[in-house]
Amino acid sequence: MTTDRDLHAHLIDQQGSRADLNTPVLVLDVDALDRNVQRMAALTAHHEVALRPHAKTHKSVDIAQRQIAAGAVGVCCAKIGEAEALSEGGVNGILITSPVAAPRAIERLAALAARADGLMAVVDHPDVAAGIDAALAVADARLDMIIDIDPGIARTGVASADAAVALAEVIAAAPNLKYRGVQFYCGSQQHIESYADRRAAIVERTGYLQSVIAALADAGFAPEIITGSGTGTHRIDLDLRVFTELQAGSYVFMDKQYLDCDLTGEESEPPFEVSLSVDARVVSANHSGLVTIDAGYKSLSTDGGVAVVQCGAPDTAFFAFMGDEHAALIAPGIGVQLAPGDPVSLTVPHCDPTVNLYDSYHVVAGETLVDIWPVSARGRAR
Repeated sequence: MTTDRDLHAHLIDQQGSRADLNTPVLVLDVDALDRNVQRMAALTAHHEVALRPHAKTHKSVDIAQRQIAAGAVGVCCAKIGEAEALSEGGVNGILITSPVAAPRAIERLAALAARADGLMAVVDHPDVAAGIDAALAVADARLDMIIDIDPGIARTGVASADAAVALAEVIAAAPNLKYRGVQFYCGSQQHIESYADRRAAIVERTGYLQSVIAALADAGFAPEIITGSGTGTHRIDLDLRVFTELQAGSYVFMDKQYLDCDLTGEESEPPFEVSLSVDARVVSANHSGLVTIDAGYKSLSTDGGVAVVQCGAPDTAFFAFMGDEHAALIAPGIGVQLAPGDPVSLTVPHCDPTVNLYDSYHVVAGETLVDIWPVSARGRAR
């Protein structure tokens, strides 16, 4: 099988080599990435809040290491498989943010706890907590636990303050578990485009979170860690001063979903830069108002709208999927302006699932390929 390194390693450090990449290809601007990493690190440090960015966005040992070097206390992973991949790459301080409940997955969690420094996991049911404790006993390991609180979407998390207290009691009584705090991730609020509407929604949900925290404190379980937030609400959550750490992830890349949101309420430029692209090429230009490119459903996520042109085509061109392998760029005269083989760079609709379609990041500085990084946890969804 031909790998990305087989195709492109010879282009590393060749001036202008981005233009020679085989497409479609996932491209990462390392300078913009590093500026984004530093900006979020500086912002959270200024507010004296820890940063544990979510690696489900990038699934990359290389990017996680950059975030930790900039001051992050660790990273979050959505699944045990992601945590295994990043831990194997030397990343510590991992929080698994989705409940691990299947028997085989619990065995893997216990095995990972025995070898991974600073590992934590969430739990939202007493029976699951008991199962994890039993598996840890077999593995001769201990694990710090975070209680997941349902923010109102009924996906995961305890459904009431009473349930949170009852679960804390189970964790406290388990010899191999240590209660550390709570998680509260308002996922459905992250992409509310209006800052004022998003803030109002988060203020209301934070009031509920504070009621759960108060109940836990009254029962003797005041949380040391209160973790959550995201790129869409990071400014609001920092202002509200309830979280002790933020889980924002997409800020490293910025996708169309977040570019459509007013993240700061200041009607200014977005606080983070677009660092991620999918580079494609025109493969057919036989109609004056339409060209076909080589990036379709297999190259871009479909859950966040459609991609938009970054460069290489008129920024007014409309993107339309045309199947697994292809998409159209539609604009007056575009079939005359562009020819087969011409490169086009696209801003992705939703970064997390788009990244999961690729084996590698093609890391560029300007227009020069400078490295190729693996998407370390690609496909590690279990």
